[in-house]
Amino acid sequence: MSFVIASRSARLLLGLTAGLTLLMPAHAHAQWWKRAPADFEECADRAEKYATKQEKTAALAECNAKFAGRRKMGGGYTYYDILQDRSFDIAGPNPTPEEQKKIDQSYAAYLADQRRANLAAEAAAKQQQQQEQVQQVALRTETARVPVPVERPKQQTATGDAKARAKGCTKGSFSCEWPRLSESLNELKKLFSPPPSKAKKG
Repeated sequence: MSFVIASRSARLLLGLTAGLTLLMPAHAHAQWWKRAPADFEECADRAEKYATKQEKTAALAECNAKFAGRRKMGGGYTYYDILQDRSFDIAGPNPTPEEQKKIDQSYAAYLADQRRANLAAEAAAKQQQQQEQVQQVALRTETARVPVPVERPKQQTATGDAKARAKGCTKGSFSCEWPRLSESLNELKKLFSPPPSKAKKG
């Protein structure tokens, strides 16, 4: 009797195990007998073997989360710190606590350098602005000192002089009448005297 019960229990247990094995996803089942990847590159190679793009992407994201370092050509690993835009040599696929401490100290120094550079740039910009202001003030002062050129008075013609004098003189006086008479005589001379003839070429 006990043999029958044990036999049934064994069959039931065997059936449950087989059923669970069939229900499990293939890649999860494979993890039972495969060793874990040693570094990012090995993990990424395994991720490439998945069938769908979604599975590959998820597996690569998992690899990226597990391993911070990347293999170097000559051996060893390198860790790229995006905050410093710089790479660090590390012994294994992930930085050790001591290596992480050095990376953090380097980042603190990097931030201090950035702060100093920003302050120096601000000071230089301020100095440049002050120099420009001083130059503008000097230019304005220089412009104020230079006398503006005055236009020369136009020379008045004899006719203009006569007209100007005629305005301020009393009617009937010789000094007022003479310019008008002189002007009239000049016009008569022009009418009666022929224009000078050009010498003929021999």
